[in-house]
Amino acid sequence: MMRMLLIGCLLLLSACASQPPLPEKTPALALPLQLHVQRLADGQSQDWLLVIQHEGAAIRWSMMDPLGIPQARQKLINGEWQADGLLPPNPQARELFAALLFALTSANDVRALYPSAQAMDLTRTLPGHWQIVYQSSEVFSVNMTGQPLSYRITPLGAAR
Repeated sequence: MMRMLLIGCLLLLSACASQPPLPEKTPALALPLQLHVQRLADGQSQDWLLVIQHEGAAIRWSMMDPLGIPQARQKLINGEWQADGLLPPNPQARELFAALLFALTSANDVRALYPSAQAMDLTRTLPGHWQIVYQSSEVFSVNMTGQPLSYRITPLGAAR
């Protein structure tokens, strides 16, 4: 019984320690961006507002629910995520932010910044992590590999 508890704790710690992939160099993004994020999982839908902006040498990611209540805030500084504010850690939001960084990276920069990325027509994939399906450069879906979870991303104020 003690061995199973120890193995369970180690698995939990390794899951917490795993970080979504980030490029060695932060891609140039046209910021600030205000995005509508629709999370789709298990037949349920949830909406958020995401603001991405430069803040000095960092990129700040602020996600709020429709009432303006903060859900996640992170800064990407020198290829590392840092908590921004007093919100508890939100690994699912951090994974989403990393996937959006991948999705928003220009087609010219993807190959250099994400060497294992694959692109075909309107789909971009980082094997083992994400599949991005574009309707346009501003409207796309993020599918999480191995999870029944996806996100629909649109510019704020755009028609759905």
